[in-house]
Amino acid sequence: METILVDPDLCTRCGICSTVCPSSIIDSAGEDTLPGVPGEKAGMCIACGHCEAFCPAQALLLNVRPEERKSVPAGAGTLSAEDLGVYLQKRRSVRRYTGEPVPQETILAVLDIVRYAPSGGNGQPVEWLVVHDPEKVRKVAALTVGWMKTLVGSSHPMSGYVPGLIRAWEAGHDVVCRGAPHLLVAHIPEGNPVASTDAIIALAHFDIAAPAFGIGTCWAGFVAMAAASYEPLQRELGIPAGRKSAYAMLFGNPQYAVHGIPRRKPLQVAWR
Repeated sequence: METILVDPDLCTRCGICSTVCPSSIIDSAGEDTLPGVPGEKAGMCIACGHCEAFCPAQALLLNVRPEERKSVPAGAGTLSAEDLGVYLQKRRSVRRYTGEPVPQETILAVLDIVRYAPSGGNGQPVEWLVVHDPEKVRKVAALTVGWMKTLVGSSHPMSGYVPGLIRAWEAGHDVVCRGAPHLLVAHIPEGNPVASTDAIIALAHFDIAAPAFGIGTCWAGFVAMAAASYEPLQRELGIPAGRKSAYAMLFGNPQYAVHGIPRRKPLQVAWR
C-alpha cells in the first residue's frame, strides 16, 4: 500500500512535504517524478499527517482512512491573539454546577476535537472513560474518601491533610467531586513511558475546548491520586486490563458565569 497518494495534476514539486516530514522518509519530487515514500521506509511513517497538512496545493493525501480527508476552509479556525488571550485567561476551575446534565453528544463533540492533541511519536495512546451518571460520580467521591482514610497516621505526604477533608465529607460537603455531574478519566497503556504526559496534554485540550461548548471543568486531583493505587476505586472505574488511569477531570454545566479575570504572579522569563 502506498504511504502517500499524490495528484500529479496538482503537485507543484515544491518539496515542502519532504521538508516537514518528522521521520524524513519522503523523497523529494524530481523533474519527472512525484514525491514518495520508498517501500523500505514505509514502516517508519507515524501517520502524523504533516505532509498532507502542509501541502499548499492539497495535492498530497496520507493514505490512512483517505475518505475522511478534511481541508481547512479559507479563513476558518483563525482567532485574533486578543480573542485567544481573553478566552484562555477567563478559563476557571468550576466547582459549582447546575443540575442539568451535559448531553452525551456534546461530550463526544468535545472529545472528537481532543483526538487531535499531540502525543509522543503520534502514538495516540489515550482512551477515555466518561462517568456520566451523577450517582456513580458520587460513588467515586465516596471511594476516594475511603482512600483518604487509609492515609491517616501513615507516612503519606497527605496524611496530615486528609482528616479535615474526611470531616467535611462526613458533614455532607463533597470536597472530592464538588457535586459535578460528570467525571472524565483518561487511561493509558501500562508500561508506556510517555503516555502519562500524553494524557495530561489531551486532558488540557479538553479543559481548553470545553468552555466553547458551555462546559465547566476542574482537575480531579484527589480522584486521580486514589485511582492510582486504591483497588476499590480501580474496580469501580473498571479500566480495561493492561491499562491504567492517568488523570481525571470533573465537568458539567457551570452554575455561574465568568465576568472578570483575576491577577496572576508577574511573568518571570530568563533569556539565554
